[in-house]
Amino acid sequence: MPDYKEMYLEMVRGTEKAINILIDVQQKCEEMYISSPDIPDEEQRENQA
Repeated sequence: MPDYKEMYLEMVRGTEKAINILIDVQQKCEEMYISSPDIPDEEQRENQA
């Protein structure tokens, strides 16, 4: 008989790893975006509108 508890725990661990990878990449991209010198400041955005 399969060990359903171990199968479930394996699935949960893998899912948690995948979620953490996505969170880390999103945070890295957000940091890259906000540290980019090409972002127009608020005044420039208002003048473009």
